[in-house]
Amino acid sequence: MRAEDPDGIDSGWVSVDSVVVGEDGQLDRLFSWRFRVAIAPGKSAGTHIPVQVRARDGGGFQVTRDTIVVVVP
Repeated sequence: MRAEDPDGIDSGWVSVDSVVVGEDGQLDRLFSWRFRVAIAPGKSAGTHIPVQVRARDGGGFQVTRDTIVVVVP
């Protein structure tokens, strides 16, 4: 995850499937964070798993982006 804002990034979150992880942005102007989330077993190839990425700046403004990952064999 990467977010940039002149007000500083307060925090960022990533939701994958039903797992939510977050990190404190420490009000840095540029926030970059690697994350790892375990996907529940039993998902068949081709299954679309929703991913939501959110970031909030120091002023309280929040942005959300949605995407998917696809399970491969």
